[in-house]
Amino acid sequence: MRVAPPVAQAIAAGRPVVALESALVTHGFAPPANLEIAQRMEAAVRQESALPATIAVLEGEPRVGLAAAELAALASDRTARKVSLRDFPLVLAQGASGGTTVAATMHLAHRAGIRIFATGGIGGVHRGHPEDVSADLPALASIPVIVVCAGAKAILDLPRTLEYLETRGVTVIGYGTDEFPAFYSRHSGLGVDARVETEEEVARMARARTDLGLSSALLVCAPVPQADALPAGEAEDAIGRAVAEAEAAGVSGKALTPFLLSRVVELTGGLARCANESLLLNNARLAARIARALGRLQ
Repeated sequence: MRVAPPVAQAIAAGRPVVALESALVTHGFAPPANLEIAQRMEAAVRQESALPATIAVLEGEPRVGLAAAELAALASDRTARKVSLRDFPLVLAQGASGGTTVAATMHLAHRAGIRIFATGGIGGVHRGHPEDVSADLPALASIPVIVVCAGAKAILDLPRTLEYLETRGVTVIGYGTDEFPAFYSRHSGLGVDARVETEEEVARMARARTDLGLSSALLVCAPVPQADALPAGEAEDAIGRAVAEAEAAGVSGKALTPFLLSRVVELTGGLARCANESLLLNNARLAARIARALGRLQ
């Protein structure tokens, strides 16, 4: 694993660093939007006085902190793979490149000493297929980092996803909300374990978790900004149609999530993409503020 020198120096000095995933670059957005949103997320972290560390695998080497040219190369690589935990041995041995998922990014961030990670939505339990559980969930149960997200992707079975997190001891925090956000929408009707209003509260909870030696992540859920949120009913209609189309076409496995997300964007006339971009930037900014609060507490 190679940690970029500026990132390594910031970690050693105790300065705020925020990990960012790269699966959204390789599989979440089409060019040129994929590079643009990644650059905007890094800029959002910097604007909040923290250092972004985008994580990926380049030519068989895990990288923590991509240079601008490396990020651009990854964004234009049509052969890049989607790398979760199970894929690391294959991708590294074959010298391939890829974008890291939530689980894979958490693993590398924790190994590098980064305490907080910003993403869009976590994976979870798929609708109609309770046996299909994202690797993100066991990672959240076993890797002690702070993960800032907008809940789980709304294409998933949110009640079962929350039940899994509860069973595995993952604390779910609502940032400024009493509800588990539904990714594109602010409301799901599902509760969280606690509501917080400040970054300092999150930092104190993280310290308590560390002091007790708990190995699970702290999941901080921030709803998509109101101006860009989709009404829950509109989002659910589009998701229901997309899920039905996937079932009819036999789409499954790694292809399912990209298919569903793409169809929801199409069915909402692009509004889902606007919501996705908005929540990604919001989460990056919040993670940076929490990273600063961690430093002040330490």
